[in-house]
Amino acid sequence: MVHILYVEDEIEIGSWVTRDLTERGYQVTWLTTGEAAEQHVSQADIAVLDVMLPGLDGFSVGKRLKREAPELPILMLSARSAVEDKIEGLGFADDYLTKPFHPDELAARIEVLLRRAQRYEEVLELRHLKIYMKDGRIIDKRDGSEIVLTGKQYYLFQYFLKNLNHILTKEQLYEAVWGETYIEGDKTLMVHIRYLREKIEIDPAQPQIIETIRGIGYRVRR
Repeated sequence: MVHILYVEDEIEIGSWVTRDLTERGYQVTWLTTGEAAEQHVSQADIAVLDVMLPGLDGFSVGKRLKREAPELPILMLSARSAVEDKIEGLGFADDYLTKPFHPDELAARIEVLLRRAQRYEEVLELRHLKIYMKDGRIIDKRDGSEIVLTGKQYYLFQYFLKNLNHILTKEQLYEAVWGETYIEGDKTLMVHIRYLREKIEIDPAQPQIIETIRGIGYRVRR
């Protein structure tokens, strides 16, 4: 699920934008100030920032986020339509949308930025792995060898990669890969993750790629 970091101090606007984006299938973290935005940047796939914020303005927040995560797409929202404001925003952000806006236009611009970001992610480097996203090849950079996964291992790892930095529950993983409801106590997922770790981890006993989040599930973090 795509995670949107959304910063907007106007409660009415923030409420309906968050509701609309959630209904479209996005996960939204809505903040009313920008001071804590950097704490959420590692989980975000895109940031949507209002310019006029209390305390740190949106431009300052956006610049901080870009320094922290240069690859993160940023969309600025503002009632200020002056050319000078747009130029300042586009100096670091990826798009600039003036208020008022239609929710369909906001969603369309978010999709464009996400597609653009995915093109740059055709080759993903994850510690000692080089992953060719388009054809699913996984190369061990240490010796250039290819790591071959079985069908379920492949779909499981691809689901992790599509949800990088997100903590995924056992229920989410099982339902996404096996297409069935997870039954507590079923060892199928745990066994497949163990075999997957044996193929992709340097030391499967101390995994660095697929993290176990005790009591919740697993995460693959960049």
